[in-house]
Order: sequence, then structure tokens, then C-alpha cells
Amino acid sequence: MSDIFYWPPEPYISALVGIGVLIALVAWLPLALKRLPLSLPIVCIAIGAALGHYAPTPVVPLPSAHPVFVEHFTELVVIIALMGAGLKIDRVFGWKRWAVTWRLLGPTMLLTIGGVTLIGVWVLGLPLPLAILLGGVMAPTDPVLAADVQVGPPKSGEDDEVRFGLTSEAGLNDGLAFPFVNLAIALAAASMTGEAWATKWVLHSVIWEIGAGAGIGWLVGQLFGWITFHIPAESKLAQTGDGVIAIAATLITYGLCEMAQSYGFLGVFVAAMAIRHAHRSHEFQREMHDFTEQIERIAMMAGLLLFGGALVSGLLAPLGWPEILAAGIILLVVRPVAGAIGLLGFKAGRSEKMTLAFFGIRGVGSFYYLAYGLNHVEGGDQSRLWALLSLVVLVSILLHGLTVTPVMRSLDRHHGRDPDADESSPGHAA
Repeated sequence: MSDIFYWPPEPYISALVGIGVLIALVAWLPLALKRLPLSLPIVCIAIGAALGHYAPTPVVPLPSAHPVFVEHFTELVVIIALMGAGLKIDRVFGWKRWAVTWRLLGPTMLLTIGGVTLIGVWVLGLPLPLAILLGGVMAPTDPVLAADVQVGPPKSGEDDEVRFGLTSEAGLNDGLAFPFVNLAIALAAASMTGEAWATKWVLHSVIWEIGAGAGIGWLVGQLFGWITFHIPAESKLAQTGDGVIAIAATLITYGLCEMAQSYGFLGVFVAAMAIRHAHRSHEFQREMHDFTEQIERIAMMAGLLLFGGALVSGLLAPLGWPEILAAGIILLVVRPVAGAIGLLGFKAGRSEKMTLAFFGIRGVGSFYYLAYGLNHVEGGDQSRLWALLSLVVLVSILLHGLTVTPVMRSLDRHHGRDPDADESSPGHAA
């Protein structure tokens, strides 16, 4: 029998089987979880924790031990998610049409950054640069883990204020939180060298990087939109029916933005919006979105499996009562209160405002920002910051993941939609 069935298998063969199982779960789990008060990220973390406990890998997946890998892996996952988020927004861009977005990006995000910074100083005893870094890290809502509270695929009709607000917020605030991460880096450098930082931060980190990121994203999106939909029929990319072109646009946009020292996250989302606007009714929009979502889901699941393994490998060990208290305040007080203040006077129902304020999901984007910040700032107890962020993300995934299905189904019924109308749809990833 041993000549027929080899055990234990070679690591390469085990990896092939594991990747196959992962891809199968990507396709099947959203169907199985559609009506349950569970989310795909919760299941992924549980699987990762089980694998980490019962089948430990030679490399312990602690982010503090692999900061460069964490930065680049999460960077890739986020930019793919941003392209998918931009492609599925049906609403035409405009100041009044996007009123809920500006409220979530303006007062809500700024109040969140300020609130978390105060917690970092007063509760955690962090120096001001690290406290500001923590504020920038915790401010963005996540485009990767928030699919269940976002709009549906292109032309699906799922475009109520809650879904639209949370989708557009997640698409834009990943880039707009970056100036505060750079502010923390500038302050940390100034404390060591004594150099002036304010003018450079305003001119470069705020004005140039936001403006250039948005401009490059718009130009690349316009180019891809023209090549895809508007050049002669025999050669336009839409004829291929191959949604992989969205990944090409993602990587090109992000790379050009980084070359120009501007915010690639913002550029990718703007590029996606420009491509979406190039031909809003074309079926190829759905194909590009669906392909992007599949790649995003596979990458997200791989990351969450590693996160689950890290949780059972001591990731939360540095936590103390100050960090636990801070995590609770950030999730249960800062975001809901900041959201409620930002939505004052906004014309929407009370339940819609509460949902917008509550579902400030933290996730992969926050891991990227912390990795990026700590890779550029020396000093501080990095394992403590990783533990705090991991606790916030874990509780956010559990809290929001367990409540998202009943809340969004109730919202659909309130708007006269049947949440079970499309039984054949695989649902969303998170």
C-alpha cells in the first residue's frame, strides 16, 4: 500500500491540493453562506486558525516578522479590490449625487483620525507620530472585506444610499488616508533631524500626491475606456470578452502613480470609474468586474488564511488592557459617532444613517498602511501595534460579518426589494 499512496506528501503536492481547495471554496462558500449570518472572511480566518494549529508551517506568519511581504501582498489585494469597486458603481459622478460620499470622506474620516490619535496618546501612551499613524491606519473602511455592504455588480440595480455610500467611501478613503500616514512619517523624521516638514507635507503629500494620483488615474482610465469600447469594432478590447484587461489597467495605473510619487490607491479607483463611464451599458463591464472580483476573492482568502494562522501563533500575545479598551472604543464609539456627526442633516432614514455609521469595516487596507508606516518609521513597540490592529480587524470581521446579512436583508425589505429574488447569484465575497 505504501508503494501506491505516499504519506506524508511532498510540500509541492500539498501546496497544489491546498490551492485547489482554496479556489473551490472561493466558488462555493458564497453560495453556502448567502442566507447565513456569517461572512466569507470569518470562515477563512477559522480555517487558517485550524491549519495554523494542527498543520503548522515552517514559517510563522507573524506580520512583524515579514513586514515587507505584508506591505506588498496587502497592497496588491487592495488595488485589485479598488478596481472592482470602481467598476461596479452605476451612479454617475457628481457633487450632489455623491453627497453621502463627501460626508463620509470629510467630517467622518477626519473625526475618526482625530479620535484614534487621541486614543493613541491618552490610552496607549504612544508618541504623537505613532498616534497619528494609528489614526491613519484605522480610518479607512476596507474595500476588500466589505463586499456584502457594497453595491452589486454593474447594472444590478443595487444602488441604495447605504451600499453606494460605503462602496464609494471604501474606494476613495484608502487614498485620502495616506496623507496622514505620511504626516506621521514626516513628524517622526523631523523629531530625529529637526528639519522643517510642514511645507513639504502640504505641497507634496497632500496637493501633489492626491492631484497627480487622481489625474493619472483619470488619464489611464480614459485611455483604456477608449481602447476597450470606442476604437474600430474589429480591434477594440471589448471584442475579446476577456475581463483580465481590468487587471492590466489596475497594474499599469498603480505603477504609473507610484513612479510619479502619487497615491496609487486613489489612481486605481479613479481609473476604474473612468473605464466604467466610457460605456456604462456595455456587457463587458460586467465581465471585467466579475474577473476582478474572482482574483480579489482568491487573494483575500489566502491573506485571511495567513491571518488565522498568525492569530494562533501569538499575534495577539502583546495585548494588554489598554489595547483591548482602545479597540473597543475605536469600533464601538469612534466610527459610529464620527459617522453620525458626518451624516447630520443628510436626507436619509434613521436606519440608513445608523447602518452607514456602523459598518466602518477595518481590514486588509489597514494592514497595508501599518506595514508601510512601520517600514518607514523607526522605534516603538511594533508587535504591540500589530496586535492592536489585528484585534480591531478580527473583532470588526466578526461583529460586522455576523450582523451584515440580517441588516442588509432588512434594508432591502425596507426599500421594497426581495433579498431572495436572485437565488442563482453567487452573492458577494465578504
